[in-house]
Amino acid sequence: MCIRDRMYIDHINIKAPGALLEQVRDFYCEALGLKEGFRPTFPGAGYWLYAGDQPLVHLSVGSESVAAATSGHLDHVAFRASGLKDVLQRLDGLGVDYRSSYIDELGLTQLFLRDPAGTGLEVNFKGEAPV
Repeated sequence: MCIRDRMYIDHINIKAPGALLEQVRDFYCEALGLKEGFRPTFPGAGYWLYAGDQPLVHLSVGSESVAAATSGHLDHVAFRASGLKDVLQRLDGLGVDYRSSYIDELGLTQLFLRDPAGTGLEVNFKGEAPV
């Protein structure tokens, strides 16, 4: 078995100034339903945001951060999720701009949006048609 058969994304990390990071934390919790949870004691401040028991989004406070426009060629991060109707209600209720598409061949609804730090996000809902 080679590494490509065992590799998956463990988490993403966003590093930003404290005030912006709090907005980012609130966005992931309020818009996508992640929950703030245990974070080991590290030298710097930050948060770990969980999907179930997986710390999926790590947030690190840093005075120097790379602006989204200069962070290389990473276009977005994609998550697989469930509960399309609930997520759409959350996004609409918070006034979050997003674009949606449906890929009939895959039975997949996709939402495209940005967090307050400018990180591009794709949220995929397999087997959930647009509402």
